[in-house]
Amino acid sequence: MKQVTLYTDGACSGNPGPGGWGAILVWRGIEKVLSGGEPETTNNRMELTAVIRGLSALREPCEVTLVSDSKYVLDALSEGWAEGWRASGWKKGKAKNPDLWATLLDLTARHRMSYRWIKGHNGHPYNERCDRLATEAAARLSPSAEGQGPSERPADKA
Repeated sequence: MKQVTLYTDGACSGNPGPGGWGAILVWRGIEKVLSGGEPETTNNRMELTAVIRGLSALREPCEVTLVSDSKYVLDALSEGWAEGWRASGWKKGKAKNPDLWATLLDLTARHRMSYRWIKGHNGHPYNERCDRLATEAAARLSPSAEGQGPSERPADKA
């Protein structure tokens, strides 16, 4: 089974507002860099979307280490909260964004997952890159960025 590290981040200009996400998959030193955004969203939706899009890019089951600065995402997955939300019909606790959580739970079930939290904006190279990808995607969708390009694209290597 391939061992892959997935770094992710989400950003939002306003909450709600234009949002972006960034994901970097690393396997044996090879990187796949992804980013995109939505014109009206929340930061939590972008955090979830980053993980979903990263995992969706994997073509086969892998051992995935998810590295993120989002306690919202990591705790809900590693502590089983999201599974509990689904089991309760999305009625318990912080069960917002059930559409994204359902997709994410289905994707994580395909892989052997482990989770690692890192402090955001603390100089971690991949976290900083993911943050830039996410904020740039959100900026492209802000009203002042009209005509600056598509909202979703494979990101340039930084």
